[in-house]
Amino acid sequence: MTAAARRAKRWGDLRKRFLSAAVLGPAAVASIWLGAEAFTGMMALAVALLAWEWVHMCGRRVRVLPGMAVPLAVFAAGALAVQDQARWALVVLAIGFGVSWWFAHRMAALTQPALRLALGVLYIGLAGIALIELRHDGEAGRANVLFLFLVVWASDIGAYMAGRMLGGPKLWPAISPNKTWAGAAGGLLAAMIVGLACALAFTPGAGALAVLAVAALLGLASQGGDLLESAIKRHFHVKDSSHLIPGHGGVLDRLDGVLAAAPVAALLSFALGQGRVLWAWG
Repeated sequence: MTAAARRAKRWGDLRKRFLSAAVLGPAAVASIWLGAEAFTGMMALAVALLAWEWVHMCGRRVRVLPGMAVPLAVFAAGALAVQDQARWALVVLAIGFGVSWWFAHRMAALTQPALRLALGVLYIGLAGIALIELRHDGEAGRANVLFLFLVVWASDIGAYMAGRMLGGPKLWPAISPNKTWAGAAGGLLAAMIVGLACALAFTPGAGALAVLAVAALLGLASQGGDLLESAIKRHFHVKDSSHLIPGHGGVLDRLDGVLAAAPVAALLSFALGQGRVLWAWG
């Protein structure tokens, strides 16, 4: 293979990735900025697509049981979270997990074990509740969710660029053969730089060490979510969760970092208390 062919193969999906990001990124930022209601609407659409992808990977359909139990449980929990009933939302997720597992277990035609279908309730639902709780915290919520998304995006882009440019030893070839240690380091560095810039834009006097620590934590969680999604796809024997987003595969592929980092951010927010930005430590 010639050098030109290797470069073309290495960057072959860059154009599709850029065009998809150019459409989806501004839409996500706008929904975060406009308020909790707009963000909740975007979340409802995302959750519907995430549930559809998960159920289809399990070989079921969302229009009938047991597949229907996944989106129903997640939407019910999300509705409670919107009403500031986070504890009850978690209870509903636990019940939804049990109900979806029970129905799936009783249906012999299920192409994947029942537990795999039921785990979708927790995988999608916990992140959904976390994001709703974060954004429904007034001005601090706007800053926190925007910080979270920018850090996750920076981690993803930094890892992609550093990995493609530098290559080197593989991070975990059994799970994701394309990810490298250089990519992981580049993603973490990008997450910290963008996180610091975002925090200083909202709070000019923010302590750099606190911001960098929180950005690094969320960046690591995002990369962990990316690896988890790779493991899930290998488990289901699929390359992408779907083909809804050109260059990115499915919504699960695009939001894997957010799904992992959002609960971490919500726990940080809970520890700090309402009305405080995630980097307001010390």
